[in-house]
Amino acid sequence: MKRPFRTALAATTVAALTGGLLTIVTAAPASAAPAKYADDFNGDGFRDYAVYSHGPGDANKGGGVLVTFGTADGPGTKTQFIDQSSAGVPGTDEKDDFFGEVRTAADFNKDGYGDLAVSANGENVGSHKNNGTVTVLWGGAKGLSGGTALPNKGAKGASGLATDLATGDFNGDGNQDLALVRDSKTYVYRGAITKSGVKGSVTVLDKDTSSFYSTAVIAGKIDKDGKTDLVVIGDVVTDKYIASDAWFIKGGKAKLYPGKTLRLESVKGNGGQAERGGDGVIADFDKDGYGDIAIGTPLYDRYRGRVTLWYGGSTGPSSRTARFTQATKGIKDTPEVDDAFGASVSAGDVNGDGYRDLAVGAYGEKLGTHAYAGAVHVLLGSKSGLTGTGSQWFARDTPGVPGGLDDESFGNTVRLRDTNRDGKADLYISANYGSILLRGSTKGITTTGAQPVNGDIIPGMLQ
Repeated sequence: MKRPFRTALAATTVAALTGGLLTIVTAAPASAAPAKYADDFNGDGFRDYAVYSHGPGDANKGGGVLVTFGTADGPGTKTQFIDQSSAGVPGTDEKDDFFGEVRTAADFNKDGYGDLAVSANGENVGSHKNNGTVTVLWGGAKGLSGGTALPNKGAKGASGLATDLATGDFNGDGNQDLALVRDSKTYVYRGAITKSGVKGSVTVLDKDTSSFYSTAVIAGKIDKDGKTDLVVIGDVVTDKYIASDAWFIKGGKAKLYPGKTLRLESVKGNGGQAERGGDGVIADFDKDGYGDIAIGTPLYDRYRGRVTLWYGGSTGPSSRTARFTQATKGIKDTPEVDDAFGASVSAGDVNGDGYRDLAVGAYGEKLGTHAYAGAVHVLLGSKSGLTGTGSQWFARDTPGVPGGLDDESFGNTVRLRDTNRDGKADLYISANYGSILLRGSTKGITTTGAQPVNGDIIPGMLQ
């Protein structure tokens, strides 16, 4: 999922940084089928949108979740706000709790409604200030209602800050599990996760405490064994360089299997920004049945930015990789300092040809006199994989795109999602002065029918 970057100087070590409008409703019978969409919180068959918010009039002190319910044509007008003052939600609404800042969805209790796991990284726990908690908010016929706090399985007094969350069935038992990053390590909570707590064991993935520090997680199916796999992004710090790696963890019935590591980028010296790896997604770009891993590293080469593609195979990631920048053949423009190419990525089939395509945001793109005008690229999938050939480019000065150039970080968040269900993914682009929706078509993303959208909703579109 998209996470905000935080800056810090790294020496020889780095640490991973880290009244609701509801009615309690009775859950569906235990025999109900699991939700088709993890983020369909009210079970109506449409995906919903949950974003971090301080509620109507910013009256909430500690943060909460604003849900916009989906319709047959995308985001609707019906909303719901839930926070720690809502009935059944653990804790109280206190200043700077940051409740709901990091989010992921799954139907944890298999009742037919999507549930939402959220962090509260400013929550005090006992005598430990700003220790942090993770809570599951439960879906139901009227939306999210009530919650269950998950135990912190770290060492006594260890940080409970959750800097990233991901879900999947990592052991193939039919229950949704939760992976989270806290205290520079990755924890996997095995389901079932129910209103009474976590039923399964908790696995700690700690690659090498002397040099690897978990910062983000990406979940998806890479091989064809039916189990969800996990990719852990982390900082690698030595006395000679600081880098970011992608670490593959294979799902398994009895346990998780640590696998290959791919270097995403590195710089000499031991000073630099922490949380170097960025946004990522798993999708099949060459339609061979294996999931491929795409990860953006916007800070690459003084924030010129780069996207790394690690192709999947029968046992997980293969030896085949590709790197994309604005110097790649077919991709418009040239790499420039602070372009931040790859700061946001999202996958979807924009032209209905069966291959997944990749949208790439470059919010720092300079256009004219505007240093942070921003731009978005769409790279197409093909039999040979993701390619720059035929790629598309969108900015405020693209014919058919509404608005004019400004320093607005156009493309700060990008999401591909088929919201009108025509078999082609639509492109949602956030911008400071007016976010927009561009529809998919047989020829790719089109500016025909471009329309403004509520930009606050776009970060709520889970990958």
